[in-house]
This record gives sequence, structure tokens and C-alpha cells, in this order.
Amino acid sequence: MKKILHLFILLFITGSQVFACKSDPKIIESPTENEEINAERIAVVYLSRTNNTKVLAEMIHEVVGGDLIALETLNPYPTDYKQIVEQVASENNRNYLPPIKTKIDLSQYDRIYLGFPTWGMQLPPPMKSFLNNYDWKGKVIVPFNSNAGYGLGSCLEDLKIYAKGAKILEVFSTKGGIERDGIKLAIEGKRKMKVDKSLKEWLIKVK
Repeated sequence: MKKILHLFILLFITGSQVFACKSDPKIIESPTENEEINAERIAVVYLSRTNNTKVLAEMIHEVVGGDLIALETLNPYPTDYKQIVEQVASENNRNYLPPIKTKIDLSQYDRIYLGFPTWGMQLPPPMKSFLNNYDWKGKVIVPFNSNAGYGLGSCLEDLKIYAKGAKILEVFSTKGGIERDGIKLAIEGKRKMKVDKSLKEWLIKVK
């Protein structure tokens, strides 16, 4: 009789433990909806001379989060407009890729919002150099651009060449400053508010 009673108690305790394990929310291993959304790791990387692309990058960062990273060259470009135009033209003609001071661990990111101005109707040499330094296979690039009113030029074609393997989404492009005419930062005040509206509409499209 004692053996039967002992066996009954043992079975009751074991069954209670199994039931407790099934109902204990602490041991649920499946990811929550928020965890699935946050699984994609984001960086907003940009190159900016007159701060227009920087303003775009900051507005994007406010919406998407992640890490905000400014690209810097090892050797700064001239501040004089004519000098930088001549230098960039020479670098493009020679396919020269200037060394980049900024280093990132690309393995930390799945989705990169990539900002650049149009220089000489091409992707700036520092941006080409940055892209050339990494393996972009499996990454998602969301490009955004500011320019002096002449558009993207060959920037998207250059991007596909230097970021092979990446999935490149629809670009956002807008007019920034016209340094040649002494107009540097143009995306400010009412102009910034207008651009911000268009930018957020674009962000919804590329989400």
C-alpha cells in the first residue's frame, strides 16, 4: 500500500512539473514580433562636403535608427571649389581610389542607407573607395543623394559596379547646394521641411 501511495505522489509531482513547464512564459524560445522586426541591423553611412547629404542622413537616421556614420578620407580634400573640382576630375580619369580613414565592421549590418553627393556627374571617388573595400554580397543598400541640380549622373551605375552582390533599392535624390555659386547648405528652413516630407514618403516605399 505504501509503495502504491509513493508511486501516486511521484506521478502527481512529475505531472505538475510538466504542466508548469508548458505554462511558464519564461521558457518560450520563439521570437516576439518586435524581436523579428529589430533583427535587421541598420547603418546610415554618408559622405558630405557642403552638409546637404549630412542633413538627409540625419533625417533618415531619426526615422530608421541604427548607427549614423560619416565617411572621412585619410587626406582631406581642398576647401577651395576650383581645386577640388580639378582633383576629382584627375582622380576619375585615373580611376584613383583615395584611402578612407573611416573603418566599419560591415558584418554588423544587414541594411545600409548610403548617402552621397554627385561629384563631376559621378559617384565621388571616396565613396567608390569605401565601397571597394568591402564585400557587399547579401547586403541591402538604400541610396540617397544630393546634387547641384544636375541629377545623379552615373552614380547608380557606379554604385552597381563597386557594390557587387548588394541588393540596391530605389534611390532618393534631391537638389542641395550649388557650391560653384557660393551656395553651400541649401536643405534648411522651409526647404528642409519640404524635403523631409518627400524623404519620409520615400522611406515608406523602400521599407
